Amino acid sequence: MKLYIHPLSGHAHRPRLFLSLIGAKADIVEVDLAAGENKSPSFLALNPFGQVPVLEDGDTIIADSNAILVYLAKKYASEGWLPDDAAGAAAVQRWLSVAAGEVAYGPAAARLVTVFGAKFDTAEVIARAHRILKLLDAQLADRDWIATGQPTIADVALYGYIARAPEGNVDRFGYGNVTAWLRRIEALPGFVPFKKTAVGIEDAA
Repeated sequence: MKLYIHPLSGHAHRPRLFLSLIGAKADIVEVDLAAGENKSPSFLALNPFGQVPVLEDGDTIIADSNAILVYLAKKYASEGWLPDDAAGAAAVQRWLSVAAGEVAYGPAAARLVTVFGAKFDTAEVIARAHRILKLLDAQLADRDWIATGQPTIADVALYGYIARAPEGNVDRFGYGNVTAWLRRIEALPGFVPFKKTAVGIEDAA
């Protein structure tokens, strides 16, 4: 397998982390976004949207971070990472949607401003980040994992941009349940950290 990533992309960190957690081997190929490698004909043949990550598994090409998580969970991981029962699968899907929606438009967008110079309304995206952090903190008040009684791909999908929210000037340190959940993920065998940058507010961890 090959996984095409950019090291500062939280979307790309998701499958890289999951591959390591389940002990699956893949060659990591870094795509130079600044040089436009993601717009090259060879890369666009893999993903016409010109985005990372992309997973190449033999003749199978999967783009989109959450789609890659689903593929890997179904093909290479134990059942618990993506439950087969209807309620468990739905719970995971709900939080995958949050990762693609509220997290993308909140903490991920705030980080895009500081790390990549995106032109978002800073106050607006930081406010969105705090709204989802409050919801996550409430969800984790009586449970260790976000969707079911064990870690799932939902936890993996949410981890990166929540962990690095301070890089977008989002102070997440007052959300104790979220902090404890991040530490549980980081304690999992095979955990791979998401590369830090020097921007934003100081990480209190």
